[in-house]
Amino acid sequence: MASRDLQVGDKAPSFTLPTDGDAKVSLSELKGKSVVLYFYPKDDTPGCTAEAIAFSKDSKAFKAAGAVVIGVSKDSPASHDKFKAKYDLALTLAADEATKTAEAYGVWVEKSMYGRRYMGMERATFLIDAKGVIRQIWRKVKVSGHAPEVLAAVKAL
Repeated sequence: MASRDLQVGDKAPSFTLPTDGDAKVSLSELKGKSVVLYFYPKDDTPGCTAEAIAFSKDSKAFKAAGAVVIGVSKDSPASHDKFKAKYDLALTLAADEATKTAEAYGVWVEKSMYGRRYMGMERATFLIDAKGVIRQIWRKVKVSGHAPEVLAAVKAL
C-alpha cells in the first residue's frame, strides 16, 4: 500500500527505471521539463494500447509544450520494446517490475475481477512540473479523451 496519498503540490517521488531500448529514465534527469507520468496495467491490452497510441499521437505537441511522456507498467523492458514496435509508439515506456515506483505513487492497488482480489496497477496519470512538483493527478483514468486533457493541462502550466 502507498505510504500516503500523494496530493497536488507534493514533491513527486523520485525514481529510476529501466525502459524500452535498453535505457533508463530517472526523474532527477528530467528536471527543467514537465513530466507526464502515466501508469497503466499491461502492454498490448485494449485500453492500454488505446492510451499509449493517444499519448503517442500527441507526442510532438507534448514535446513542443516542454513535456516528456513516460508510461509505466509492471511489464519488462523486452515487453515494452515489442509493444512500442508493434504500434510505432513515440513515448518512453518504463518497467516497474518490482512495483516500487507504483507503490510510491499510490497506484499499486487491490483490484477485484470476477470476485477474485489481486494487486494491480491503477490507471493513473501524474503531471509533474519542471521543479519536480505534482501539478495534477488523474486517477481511475478513462482512456477516451484523456491524452488531449493531459496535453491541455501541460500547456496551462
